[in-house]
Amino acid sequence: MTSCPAPQRKRAREAALARAVEDGLLGPGSPLVGLLDVDGVLAAVDALNEAFEGPATVHHTFAAKACGLVPVLRLLAEAGMGCEVASPGELEQALAAGFSHDRLVFDSPAKTVEELEFALEHGIAINLDNFQELERVDRLLAGREPAGPIGLRVNPQVGAGAIGAMSTATATSKFGVALRDPGAVDAVIEAFTTRPWLNRLHAHVGSQGCPLPLIAQGVGAAYELAERINTLLGQARITGLDIGGGLPVNFDSEDDRPTYTDYVAELRTVAPGLFDGRYTLVTEFGRSLLAKSGTIGSVVEYTKSAGGRRIAVTHAGAQVATRTVFMPDAWPLRVGVFDAAGRPKEGPLQVVDIAGPCCFAGDLTASARELPVVEPGDVVALYDTGAYYFSSHFSYNSLPRPAVYGYRTDFAGQVRLAMVREAQSVREVVEESGLSHADALVALCARGPERTPKKEVAG
Repeated sequence: MTSCPAPQRKRAREAALARAVEDGLLGPGSPLVGLLDVDGVLAAVDALNEAFEGPATVHHTFAAKACGLVPVLRLLAEAGMGCEVASPGELEQALAAGFSHDRLVFDSPAKTVEELEFALEHGIAINLDNFQELERVDRLLAGREPAGPIGLRVNPQVGAGAIGAMSTATATSKFGVALRDPGAVDAVIEAFTTRPWLNRLHAHVGSQGCPLPLIAQGVGAAYELAERINTLLGQARITGLDIGGGLPVNFDSEDDRPTYTDYVAELRTVAPGLFDGRYTLVTEFGRSLLAKSGTIGSVVEYTKSAGGRRIAVTHAGAQVATRTVFMPDAWPLRVGVFDAAGRPKEGPLQVVDIAGPCCFAGDLTASARELPVVEPGDVVALYDTGAYYFSSHFSYNSLPRPAVYGYRTDFAGQVRLAMVREAQSVREVVEESGLSHADALVALCARGPERTPKKEVAG
């Protein structure tokens, strides 16, 4: 999915890990770190732009949920991307990163009145999720024109991919207007007929586990509906199609597949008119832009055996790899082993479980893997973790968020590092847990029990 050659990415990653160890960013005093390959990210952006080249105007936005870290968002803004946001927090992160309002797309199935008012006032593109939200915007606009594009999200109901929880176009998906439900298409047509300001259709079908033909089928359904509405109205009422993102990532090997070019080829087969220039296209890719460029490095604290199985206990578990720990078959990660100096380990292989620090038995980032012998003080690297793993922290056991660094390597293999996010301190964890209100419940109890008024008994 990126134009960065896999061998080059591998060399850069190994150099960055070694540099992190050398600089003390990963070691006994800092046993967990995230590393992001900046050149890999920029190569992915270039590959995306190249794949969609043609007569159609295309606005590529980055799905902020994939990595809501302001320096990462700033990098993507400087690379020409827009940003898709789905919460007030993501919106503020995007604005802080330098995205202008007209480069934002606001998606959420639960937008509040306040959030809608802000988006309408500032010209942020909005995708409405349902007819109740559409009526809410009617009231907020009160006859005036919106400052930015407004679309309606539809669910083509084309089916699920391999991961049910990630599938957004099932018969009962919570997102959008379900097009195959009785009367739904007619209701969508009526919505566009009576609202001249409604000018986009949105369909997000893909996610990890969704094959390209399924994604393209869903986008094709949205395209066909747009064609039908414009024909019925005798004008180009729908001028934009937001086709979402969701390109799956190969977590099995270093290879980049599928590519953005593969995806566009599939779309051209299903809906060739999508690219002829009549519609402005909007994309919302996230995972596919960053995943392959991220690495989580952790020091091995202990090794042990249980039931004949070797176990390496590390500091990277469910708090940083939540999906992998709870759904290991759906979200497997490749693992590398390095010595205490950050050099790749070789030699005889052994079957080992890679465990995290969380206090429950299933906290494993890899099970029964054949790896070089792992010893205390070694470094275990979790690959392909650039999306979701850095910014979607799970605060189990009150474990602090790790530091994240970006890196670039030159032709000589020299590495430059830049801080993306400082490690969260234990003190900050305590403060976040309500420290400033430590006495609140004790003080409440000190007032004595609340008395329930006695009922008068009729005599």
